[in-house]
Amino acid sequence: MSINRDKPDLWKADIGRSVDLYNSWFMEFAPKAFRETRVKTAEQVEFALRSTDNLTNVTPELLKEHPRVLPMLRMSTCPPIARDRLIGLAGISKNLVASMEDADTPRIPPRMPVAQLDAELVKIGAIIEKMADPDIFVWLDREESATDSEVTRAATVVADRLCGAVSDPIIRNAQEKRQLAVIAAWLQERGYTQHVATNGVKFNQMQPGTYSFRMNVQIKMITDNNEEKMVNIPVDAVIMPKSAAPGDFPLLIEAKSAGDFTNVNKRRKEEAQKMSQLRSTYGPTIRFGLFLCGYFDSGYLGYEAAEGIDWVWEHRIDDLAQYGI
Repeated sequence: MSINRDKPDLWKADIGRSVDLYNSWFMEFAPKAFRETRVKTAEQVEFALRSTDNLTNVTPELLKEHPRVLPMLRMSTCPPIARDRLIGLAGISKNLVASMEDADTPRIPPRMPVAQLDAELVKIGAIIEKMADPDIFVWLDREESATDSEVTRAATVVADRLCGAVSDPIIRNAQEKRQLAVIAAWLQERGYTQHVATNGVKFNQMQPGTYSFRMNVQIKMITDNNEEKMVNIPVDAVIMPKSAAPGDFPLLIEAKSAGDFTNVNKRRKEEAQKMSQLRSTYGPTIRFGLFLCGYFDSGYLGYEAAEGIDWVWEHRIDDLAQYGI
């Protein structure tokens, strides 16, 4: 049974409605999401400035204790330094910078020799201090210390730079959170309850009538040594139908949003790869679909349809019922 992938005569109208829905949300809520993130980021930048004596003393000790300040420090220079540029200028390890700027768990590489670590952190500090933007940090060229208002103003400017560099992820994360909330509300109206994570309970062992978000699903992968191993891939929504019998698989849904047509066609292979991995591991009965809102054109839809991937438009969320949930 197909929901939307075999109905190309409906695609044009649905694309228009989907774009309208995304734009309506963006105009009302995206600026708010960006502002909230900027305020939080400005507070973090101000902490980084205070910790470095207002950018006059970027020590290895600080960077070890608070590795997450590195992106803020890169945005404090003139011009702002990209990751690779910092690595080249300072002559330091790519792994060090990547670890310190890991989105989930910023840290110092645990296996890096202490002497090498200290030497490279000193180099980072030297580059940041040498290239600090004097138009933002106006106190650097004078004897008087920075005033509170100057520090706050500088932190806001750096936060703007930092948020500008990651504006797309900020908007995408806010949109994904909203999409999952829409799915949750739809399911709860139909008597579904959220699955309580329990150690050892796999995605296909959930109770009928439950759902979970951002759940790990194991798939088979072949290593470079041609060995098979199991790895986790995250799935946005996992829904076990009320009618599920023992051994049935839940429905797996990826929530996708896009603010332009270009990026979706760059990323369209991601879903096909995930579908292929799931079928290779669990067989053809595994069900995987998309929940779409935004700029998804006929090229994207045709590619996904050809890969056997179906979808539900957010503006017609009731189509989820066609999955038997």
